[in-house]
Amino acid sequence: MSEPPKLVERDEVPYVSVPATVAFTALAGAIDAGFAQVFGGLEAHGIAPAGPPFIRYLRIDMTHTLDIELGVPVPAGTSGMTGTLPAGRYLSLLHVGHYDELVAANATLQAWASEHGVTFAVTRCDDGDHWGARVEHYLTNPAEEPDPSRWQTEIAYLTV
Repeated sequence: MSEPPKLVERDEVPYVSVPATVAFTALAGAIDAGFAQVFGGLEAHGIAPAGPPFIRYLRIDMTHTLDIELGVPVPAGTSGMTGTLPAGRYLSLLHVGHYDELVAANATLQAWASEHGVTFAVTRCDDGDHWGARVEHYLTNPAEEPDPSRWQTEIAYLTV
């Protein structure tokens, strides 16, 4: 179940992350390992997250590999910061439900954009689509909410 997409203005968001290049079929394992590494590093340095964890999709070639970052927002100026989500206008969709439904939720967001003349910050190349900012923010911690039908994920794509 998803709410209708909406356009929102966002400020720049600094973050720390772990990069990964994986096949789509190996994504779940990369997510588990990457988030464990990011949160472990934050804890070791006494840094509190400044927002929910996310996956930033940098390059997508569903038939081969994805370049992603498993990230967590941090306060501006944090030592070891690895990147920033750019400021700008994003098309956002709130999905409520299991993570297995996120491919369909992304398709819904893309279809809405096409129907409403919204263009994403993406460059199509031979090795896949390179995204300015395509992000899934995981708003619900499954350790705190065991019912997957209540998990909330915000999908957000930077627009041009």
